[in-house]
Amino acid sequence: MSSDTDSVPSTNTRNALAMAVLNAIQNPVVMVDEAGLMTFANWEGEAFFGASASHLARYNISTFIPFGSPLLALIDQVRERRAPVNEYRVDLSSPRLGQDKLVDLYVAPVVSEPGSVVIVFQERSMADKIDRQLTHRAAARSVTGLASMLAHEIKNPLSGIRGAAQLLEQSVEDEDRALTRLICDETDRIVSLVDRMEVFSDERPVDRVPVNIHSVLDHVKAVAKAGFARNIKISELYDPSLPAVYANRDQLVQIFLNLVKNAAEAVGDKPEGEIMLTTAYRPGIRLSVAGSREKISLPLEFCVIDNGPGVPADLLPHLFDPFVTTKMNGTGLGLALVAKIIGDHGGIVECDSQNHKTTFRVLMPASKGITLEDANPANFTGPHK
Repeated sequence: MSSDTDSVPSTNTRNALAMAVLNAIQNPVVMVDEAGLMTFANWEGEAFFGASASHLARYNISTFIPFGSPLLALIDQVRERRAPVNEYRVDLSSPRLGQDKLVDLYVAPVVSEPGSVVIVFQERSMADKIDRQLTHRAAARSVTGLASMLAHEIKNPLSGIRGAAQLLEQSVEDEDRALTRLICDETDRIVSLVDRMEVFSDERPVDRVPVNIHSVLDHVKAVAKAGFARNIKISELYDPSLPAVYANRDQLVQIFLNLVKNAAEAVGDKPEGEIMLTTAYRPGIRLSVAGSREKISLPLEFCVIDNGPGVPADLLPHLFDPFVTTKMNGTGLGLALVAKIIGDHGGIVECDSQNHKTTFRVLMPASKGITLEDANPANFTGPHK
């Protein structure tokens, strides 16, 4: 007969389980002892500081964070009060940690280790991007209602205006026919714009299958090189081990044609202009599904990168909003449509722009259990450099 103690996990087992739990957390977690040494870091913590846990344990935390950072004051405050503290939007950007290191902090005392504190970092960059993505989707829904209204309230009167202009064209003098032709051309242009907006009102479920993203990008590159990007260098950096993306192939082509065309227009005629297409696997990014507790993993990252002049900082947060554009004759619907289509697929799209490098990043769910070899392998040409 076994005793009650037989069912109690050993100390080594409990320690291993605790390590597994901490390493499963998708946020950086570190423990700082009384002397300021980082005596523990989970896997995300190692990635955040760019060093192994054993290396971090030999240095004071002040070595890794910017001089005068409020984090040091928070650590002292927690030690003094022996109570946890939250601090939001703390900037830890530095040459060592990198740019755009805006984080939320949770600092708490470790009761069993006097003077020690545990710090949890929540990086704001992805949280802010997802927040903005939800705003983009709300904006797209507002355009959906506008598109439905325009289709009914504008297209019908326009057809009458065009018909009247055609009747007038038969009875006016030759020198006035240019005016009737102008009326017809402008009504056609408005109808075309409304037709583009009607796409936003299409709420039908997306017909999706496992798709080889590399065959899509190769097709987009071929179309671009045959037309608007014929004089621009387009390079690729693909991860050949990616699983298939669960998506509508035609809509993926539409998305990336739009992004590559935007990149080509940004690069313009500069001799050193270049567009790069990349694919990668980025585990750990999960998006909550509205109305449920389910979270969708978005491990597939597809990027369109250009070395054009970049996006103005004041425009960047609103880039995917409808009717926002920097083009002289643009409608501002292209990127809004991209955001809608990607949102319909359960993914997100974001733009980063700095130092003559603009990156449009698409994160999408994988097709479970399907590899690229299963998804039309004949079209896959392997990794490109």
